[in-house]
Amino acid sequence: MTRKARHGRMGWLAVGLVASLAAACAGNGSAKEKDATTAAPPVLDVGKENTVTVAVDDIITGPVVSGTLAPKTQATVRAEVGGAVLTVTAEQGQAVRRGQLLARIEARTAGEAVSSAESSVRSQEQALDLARRELARAEKLVSAGAVAERAVEAARNDVVRLESEVASARSRLSNARKSLGDATVHAPISGIVAARPVNAGDVVAPGTELYTIVDPSSIQLEASVPSESLSLVRVGAEVIFEVRGYPDQTFSGKVERISPTADPTTRQVLIWVTVDNRSGRLVAGLFADGRVTQEARKGLILPSSVVSDIATQPSVLRIKDGKVERVSVRTGLVDAQNERVEVVDGLAEGDVLLTGVAQGVTPGTQVKVIDRAQAAKAGAASSSTQPAPKS
Repeated sequence: MTRKARHGRMGWLAVGLVASLAAACAGNGSAKEKDATTAAPPVLDVGKENTVTVAVDDIITGPVVSGTLAPKTQATVRAEVGGAVLTVTAEQGQAVRRGQLLARIEARTAGEAVSSAESSVRSQEQALDLARRELARAEKLVSAGAVAERAVEAARNDVVRLESEVASARSRLSNARKSLGDATVHAPISGIVAARPVNAGDVVAPGTELYTIVDPSSIQLEASVPSESLSLVRVGAEVIFEVRGYPDQTFSGKVERISPTADPTTRQVLIWVTVDNRSGRLVAGLFADGRVTQEARKGLILPSSVVSDIATQPSVLRIKDGKVERVSVRTGLVDAQNERVEVVDGLAEGDVLLTGVAQGVTPGTQVKVIDRAQAAKAGAASSSTQPAPKS
């Protein structure tokens, strides 16, 4: 074979090898593209904080009210006589019974008045007894013709005058005894001593406040409601409210009275709500806010933010079998104050819905709910158990 022929054959072999490699590369690329198109779509991680689980709960609608708790029954005990306070027997916060002794006030003048009135009564009664005997004697003498008729008339007038003086003396004695009794102070009602501004040794005048006693078994909420919501308030309506100082607890009462006038500045209308407090849990003076129950139900309750187009075509994003889907729902009661809504159709208890930033996920996307807080705790625990590196 000539040199020229050998060079030609080698050239054709090189061209064939290059063609084969190119074909192999092209075939390998097509396979990779095919594998890429058949691979599973990526799974999007969604934080648990961006999900809501459908649950059964109560929902209430009605006018919002706010106000202060106050005792429904209370009594302010005042001094009825002036003088120095000798003793006080009840402390603030102590329970007392009706008729129980609370204090004694020095009543030297009242005691002297009683003694004087008693002496006057005895004297007048003796004079009256004597006048009655004189009248009887005069009547006998007139019958015998020993004296004139005018002697009887005079004796009778003396009896009438002395009867009037005895009645007057007895009245003065009664008043003196009452004044003396007023120096001993008793509880007018059963309850708890809310205030006691005086102490033993204080000098008080008539009308000075000695005690304030409240009955804790019945508390009332003195609240105000916007005038535009007054048509939704009626006597006997239930009021559900919360009290500062009692977290995660609710209380209830009944509307007892509604003010006939509104505040000219705030346009708020006062209402009085009676609350059963026989347990003694509530304390007067605490602030409370709640609402008059217009309508109440138990059902599937969601945050309003979870529902899209709530006024027109309400729908939610639900995770089902690891995939996001849009579900149309039918809503019921809407609690605008607390931003909650009732779902009456389209969902079931336990469904997991997307909320917050996760509501931007496209329906059909594969997702996985992860608890980032729990994962962070697990990671921290794992790192703490690893041995320290050797130096």
